[in-house]
Amino acid sequence: MKVKVRSGDSFWYYSQLFYIPIQLIIDSNPSVDPNRLKIGTDIEIPGFRREDYSIKQGDSLWSIAQNRNIGVDALLLMNDDVNPGGLQIGSTITLPSRVVSPILNGKQSYSSQRFDEDVQKLKKIYPFIKLRSVGESVLGKDLLEIRIGTGRKKVHIDASFHANEWITTSILMTFLNDYLLSLTNSQPIRGIQTLPLYGEVTVSFVPMVNPDGVDLVLNGPPSDKRKELIAINRGSTDFTGWKANIRGVDLNNQFPAKWELEKERKEEKEPAPRDFPGYKPLSEPESIAMAKLARQENFDRLLALHTQGKEFYWGYEGLEPPEAAKLAADFNRVSGYESVRYIDSYAGYKDWFIKEFKKPGFTIELGKGINPLPLSQFNEIYQDVIGILLVSIYRWY
Repeated sequence: MKVKVRSGDSFWYYSQLFYIPIQLIIDSNPSVDPNRLKIGTDIEIPGFRREDYSIKQGDSLWSIAQNRNIGVDALLLMNDDVNPGGLQIGSTITLPSRVVSPILNGKQSYSSQRFDEDVQKLKKIYPFIKLRSVGESVLGKDLLEIRIGTGRKKVHIDASFHANEWITTSILMTFLNDYLLSLTNSQPIRGIQTLPLYGEVTVSFVPMVNPDGVDLVLNGPPSDKRKELIAINRGSTDFTGWKANIRGVDLNNQFPAKWELEKERKEEKEPAPRDFPGYKPLSEPESIAMAKLARQENFDRLLALHTQGKEFYWGYEGLEPPEAAKLAADFNRVSGYESVRYIDSYAGYKDWFIKEFKKPGFTIELGKGINPLPLSQFNEIYQDVIGILLVSIYRWY
């Protein structure tokens, strides 16, 4: 929600007027010097929408403010062309409307288009989030990173490495929305106050690593690639079992962490709906982008959301630090998911992360059943995993 600076206004005053933490206002206006506000400058107030209100008999700015539990000056700020003593019945004024419930319906199948649209919805209400493309898919779709917080500690969480595991995007977008709501309303999640975390921890989210593959599973093949993709899919037009990217490479078998071993023992020796690790490690633009991101940012922790199994994996060749075992114990406690240190599978993103940085990395297998998991499992999965996501951000040893 935008307001225009008046004489004497300050970010501190807006913080008091709208009950919004001042740091969120500062970060929502990165191009504005908080110490030199210029009259007439547009300022973003996060966590609010503008709402039209039609004046009724007996209304005054004071009565409207009292009924809506907002300050009179908030109305004056947003209606600088209105005569407070001469409101006309039927005329329209603008009210600040605090966002107190989720703006997204996470319980849905997320195509890349719907995902992009919802990211922009979040950005509009919560302009302090930082958006950037960290790379592109084979078909040129942006791999969007959503960043929240300003702290030195860095946590990375991603989803939809595998195409038919798209429900992981739905889960992560729901958590994102809840986290943002918590920040702007100073309301805890599961007893955890998130506002202190904002200045201590930077959280990097990449909710859709494999947009081409997700779109293939949900919408079928693009017309110009239909014949090629049906051939890779063994002649079938049913793509619900597809895990790979659009070129038939399994993105979570692409990383240089015993990649050669995975290549030798995989039955798939050419592009396939699943399990083909590629002709060399880091051959695909999506895996290249995710490796580059980790190298650039030097994350302290990494969580990759997958399905299914109600378990998580956290070891690689004994290179995981002692902190990983403590996190694993907490993850198990808050979710009930089984903690598995080692598994006979390599070349995944968390494997490479542990090998490369000697820091905690986790593959979290959400839910149980046959992929793609149905949305009927959404509520149960979310209640199970929200504790893991929170612990990954707030628990430091």
